[in-house]
Amino acid sequence: MGKPLLTSDTHQWSVVCEYPFDSGIKRMSVVAVNNITGEKLLFLKGATERVVPCCSGRQDGDLTIATDSDGLQAYLDPRIQEMARDGLRVLSIAYRHLTEAESELDMNKADREGVELNMTFLGLVGIYDPPRPESLPSVMECYRAGIQVTMLTGDHPATAAAIARQVGILQHETEDDSHCTVTMGQLVMTAREFDSLSDEEIDALPELPHVIARCSPDTKVKMIQAMHRRNGIVAMTGDGVNDSPSLKFADVGIAMGMSGSDVAKQASEIILTDDNFATIVRAIREGRRIFNNIQRFCCVLVGGNVAELVCLLLGLAFRDKLNETVFPLSPVAILVNNLLTGTPPAMALGLEKAWPTIMDEPPRPPTSGLFSWEVQADIVFYGLTIGLLSISNFWLVISGFGNGDMAQHCNMEYTDACDLVFRARGTVFATLTIGILLHAYNCRRIRGPMWNWHMIKRFHENKFLLAGFISGTILCLLCMYVPGLNTKVLKMKGISWEWGVVLITLLVFIIISEIYKFGKRRFLKPLAVATEEQVRLQRIWTENTLTSMNNSGLEK
Repeated sequence: MGKPLLTSDTHQWSVVCEYPFDSGIKRMSVVAVNNITGEKLLFLKGATERVVPCCSGRQDGDLTIATDSDGLQAYLDPRIQEMARDGLRVLSIAYRHLTEAESELDMNKADREGVELNMTFLGLVGIYDPPRPESLPSVMECYRAGIQVTMLTGDHPATAAAIARQVGILQHETEDDSHCTVTMGQLVMTAREFDSLSDEEIDALPELPHVIARCSPDTKVKMIQAMHRRNGIVAMTGDGVNDSPSLKFADVGIAMGMSGSDVAKQASEIILTDDNFATIVRAIREGRRIFNNIQRFCCVLVGGNVAELVCLLLGLAFRDKLNETVFPLSPVAILVNNLLTGTPPAMALGLEKAWPTIMDEPPRPPTSGLFSWEVQADIVFYGLTIGLLSISNFWLVISGFGNGDMAQHCNMEYTDACDLVFRARGTVFATLTIGILLHAYNCRRIRGPMWNWHMIKRFHENKFLLAGFISGTILCLLCMYVPGLNTKVLKMKGISWEWGVVLITLLVFIIISEIYKFGKRRFLKPLAVATEEQVRLQRIWTENTLTSMNNSGLEK
């Protein structure tokens, strides 16, 4: 459509034909006509290596110097390299006058390849598009999380390498990395070099390129296929129509919401509304937090149900003088216990904030699910422990410290003869309720200790969990001590000295939990084992973090 300054009525220039940009040939051209003189000019811009073959000369002041493509390319290469090393995106500009015969033709129907010939090279244009300030920290955060960031761009190789160093995708060439087994030439490739490799040759590379310049849509798809062959989970970002095949082929396609085309948005699974790479990193962090919280949610909710089930099943062994089962908890008390220990702590764990070390964990294998073998083991272990301790207290109050008399018809109503049974039920209710509420704090960390002084001081961090614990404990006390509600509805009675039994039982549960977690840390392999590649990425993050800290110290 042309630049308004030149196509206004004052200048009398109009664009009559446009050959749009094509990622395959990486150039575009327009035909402009002077409305006063009728003169028509063809202007061409694009990647230097695609513009130079169209030229037969170059402009030098008022003179046009004839040259061939090889000579012109050799003349421009040093200047391009110098501009590209500064991170400039380099475009080449050329033009020519249309012949009288061409002026009479409808250029929209003319063959493009036959039109973009015998051009006169005008010069180079360097465009500086600085990376966002948050790009480098975001890339470093990806390395910390064991995620490789790869740059596929249409820029010149030197420009791409310079930008990649600025954002941390490539490390500086002068750095001495004794662990590195690949050369910079393998880390930075052009699309032509990468496309020339067979799948076997790509798979034989110690490491896939971190930067591919002059990239085409087919190159992006080929890179995704290579990552898949290395069992990688690939997230691809893009904004143009030409990015749609790779967005569709990737495991997660991410289209730009502000600058992205409609085709790219339709081909993607996620639309990034602010076009900011840092948002993707924050989404990864949030995704890990949500996954961990769902596991915590399941552990406390199902574990609490297992505890109730164990307590009630073992309670069937207690029988009165009429050989009838004496329930350790009445049906209504079971429902109240579910109300106090089910939803509030589980929902509070769903709002747990991400732990500071969450991005230090390597990515989980694709085959791992919410109910891993360790989560299942935790549910069974904690459920059995709380259930056994609760029913043990029922036995202790009745037979251990009492006379073992369970009277008769104590499931129906309160009598003086049933006083011991009702007090035992109150003990079970307090143990089971408060034990499951404490178990919710256990679930904040799957393996880490939760009952040392350092972690106890952090109990207030999850205000919803703390509120659920306090309110659950208060309601538990009300259920036990409100006259009528306790004996007539819940079939239990308030306790006195039995609180000593409850507190000792809860302390035993805490000790058992810490011993169990210590055993897991001591004898089980880590939750996620980092691969050599992930270890290398985390080492890069560590080195950059230390460098930044040293630089900050020197500035101070």
